[in-house]
Amino acid sequence: RLKHMGRFYRQLERIGTGTESLMTLFRNFIAFTGAVTAAQISAVCHPRKIRWGDTVSCMVRCGVEGLPVTILICFLMGVILAYQSAIQMERYGADLLLPVLVGCSIVRELGPLIVAIVAAGRSGSAFAAEIGTMKISEELNALTTMGLDPIRFLCVPKFIAMFLMLPLLTVAGDFFGIIGGYCIGAAELDISLDNYLRVTREWVALEYVFEGLFKSLVFAQIIALVGCWCGLRTGNDSIAVGRSTTGAVVNGILGIIIADAFLAKIFAVLYEVIGD
Repeated sequence: RLKHMGRFYRQLERIGTGTESLMTLFRNFIAFTGAVTAAQISAVCHPRKIRWGDTVSCMVRCGVEGLPVTILICFLMGVILAYQSAIQMERYGADLLLPVLVGCSIVRELGPLIVAIVAAGRSGSAFAAEIGTMKISEELNALTTMGLDPIRFLCVPKFIAMFLMLPLLTVAGDFFGIIGGYCIGAAELDISLDNYLRVTREWVALEYVFEGLFKSLVFAQIIALVGCWCGLRTGNDSIAVGRSTTGAVVNGILGIIIADAFLAKIFAVLYEVIGD
């Protein structure tokens, strides 16, 4: 009996230790979020203090260099979605509804989500690796010694770059996703370009475009926040940078999907209120 009681107490101790560690991690993340928010507000109020050279460099890496793979993935997503839908729509004579399905799905949901996941894999991991490498080489300590705030010095340019570039990548992804849907519509259902564009303009409302762009702004903040946070939490061993990079990608994608679920519900309620 004493042996079983000892095991029980050890299990309780492990649960308590894990819960305490989780709460400490969550508290640190909230504190980091507040510090980053304050730094961004200060940057908006004092734009001359922003390191615009590093910001432009981050914009090039996040936006320009990520454009080809974003276009390709969104185009193929439109092709796959249209091809899977065209088979069923042709069977029931709903050929002209293909632009509606592809356009609304890409603009409202798949476009912002796919672009954000690609950006989390590219830019979020790059942020974590860059800051993590600087921490291991003690460059962060050098910045602190010189009186420079690492959050304002390193994180703010990345936040600005992601905030500006991700909506533009989303617009490009939406456009090429719709083009991918048209390619299948023309090849499988003989839909002309005029009819495809006409139906798309009729059904893809402007508020759907704004919904996707708003989601991309939220996703941009999540990607930069998680990437920089994982980079600053990098340990001092040889595999710490790889662990931080992996954590930035996994946690970033998880945060994007959770935020997308909440935003989908919020916009659904908002459309109901507006409709009433």
